[in-house]
Amino acid sequence: MSEQRAIDALEASGLEFEITRHGRVGSLAEAAAARGVEPRDIIKTLVVRRGDGDYLFVLVPGDREISWPKLRALLGVNRLSMPDKEVAQEVTGYERGTITPFGSTIAWPVIADIGLSGDPERRISLGAGAHGVAVTVPTEAALAHLDARSADVTELQRT
Repeated sequence: MSEQRAIDALEASGLEFEITRHGRVGSLAEAAAARGVEPRDIIKTLVVRRGDGDYLFVLVPGDREISWPKLRALLGVNRLSMPDKEVAQEVTGYERGTITPFGSTIAWPVIADIGLSGDPERRISLGAGAHGVAVTVPTEAALAHLDARSADVTELQRT
C-alpha cells in the first residue's frame, strides 16, 4: 500500500509529522482548510523528466507553478518534461496526485522552490501516497532530510 510506504519512510526519517485524512477536495482553498494550513503551504510534488531514466522532484507551493525557463537554466538543460501518469507511477511508486518524495521507490533529487525556505516555524503539507491523505511536516527539517536544493524555480500561478 502506497500510503503505508510513505508513512514508514516518515517514521524512519525521525521527522515530526502529522497525517491528515480527508475526502477529495475541489480547490486549493478546500485542501488548505482540511489540512489546517495556508494555501501556500500545500506543496505539490511534481516529477520532472531530465533525460532517459533521469527524474527529479520539484516541490512547488500551492499558489505557484513551475517556471520552466528558470528550472531549465538551473539544471543547465534545454529540455525538460513531465512524464505521463503511468511513467510517474512507475518511477515513484505513487499515483499522480499522491506523489511524495517520502518513500518513493527511487530517491530522486529534490529541488524546492526558494520561497519554502527561511521560516523556521513554517510547516508544509504534502501528499502522502494516497488520495485524500496528506502529511504536514516542519519545512526546514523536511527539506534538510530530503537534501533538497533550494532555488527560484516557480512563478505565481496564472489564473
